Amino acid sequence: MRVLAAHELEPFLRRLVVLIMLVTGLVLFGTVGLAVAERVSLWQGLLWSIDTVATVGSHPTPHTLAGEIVRTVLIVLGAGTLFYALVTATEVVVSGHVAALLQERRERRVIDALSDHYIVCGYGRVGRQVVRDIGAAGARFVVVDERAENHDLARSTGVPFIQGSASHDAVLLAAGIERARAVVACVDSDAENIFITLTARELRPGIAVVARASVEDSEPKLRRAGAARVVSPYKASGAEMARLALHPQITGVLDVSPEYRMEEIQVVAGSAADGRTVGDVRGGAIIVAMRRADGLFQPQPPSETRLMAGDVLIALGTARTMDRLARAFAPEQAAARP
Repeated sequence: MRVLAAHELEPFLRRLVVLIMLVTGLVLFGTVGLAVAERVSLWQGLLWSIDTVATVGSHPTPHTLAGEIVRTVLIVLGAGTLFYALVTATEVVVSGHVAALLQERRERRVIDALSDHYIVCGYGRVGRQVVRDIGAAGARFVVVDERAENHDLARSTGVPFIQGSASHDAVLLAAGIERARAVVACVDSDAENIFITLTARELRPGIAVVARASVEDSEPKLRRAGAARVVSPYKASGAEMARLALHPQITGVLDVSPEYRMEEIQVVAGSAADGRTVGDVRGGAIIVAMRRADGLFQPQPPSETRLMAGDVLIALGTARTMDRLARAFAPEQAAARP
């Protein structure tokens, strides 16, 4: 859906107004002219005028010269006006504006029915991943992006979409920010994300805003603009790749706060943790759960639970605690290195 798409119909609407004014003026001219010239009532003059403009021909020919002149003017101008109306209507239909307007009205109704939803600003690679994850969680959402190619992509996949800049008040209002749960600002431009955050905060001060920062300098600016959480995809992916390269036994990482993180750590055959108990290796970390090699999931395993190769521990702790735990699960060769 394109916000304020009716602006594209303004030329046709102006011509329609001109057409209505021409027809009205022509009928009024014919009504008064025929009533005076033929000495009939205004009602009869109105019927006669409409009959002549519409080229129906059910009324007789005027008896006076003045009536003939009025009738001739009505015929000439009436035929031209009708032709103008036909051309205008054909142009609107052929150009596809009617079908597009009806489609956008259907999309408008779908978006207006949303509540407690998420507004995803930007439908690039990051935005599409956000949409996939939000959709997989069963939550409702609407996407805002000003690029036409992304509009076509979203429409082909059935994604609720508003084409426009999310930094404009009218666009966020059309996306239902007054009823939304959160705004995700993930366009490619950090400056645009800052404007989106400011606009969202101005329209609804209490809404949660999660913003993307491409460069590190933008993170404090986004927080000052009102973003509750700021994510740097390049920084996060680089840190994740380095962590996985340093600790190949780690299969997943989640930063739950600036001080704590949660990791999935796999027991590698021959590592210091292989064959030992949970209590022997956990140190200061909290073992949230364990997934056995055979797929059995065990929340909060007891301290005496013995670990085997292929098991995966889900642990929570500080960075230092988790690094110490990761070394215990490292392969023997890597653990032996200084």
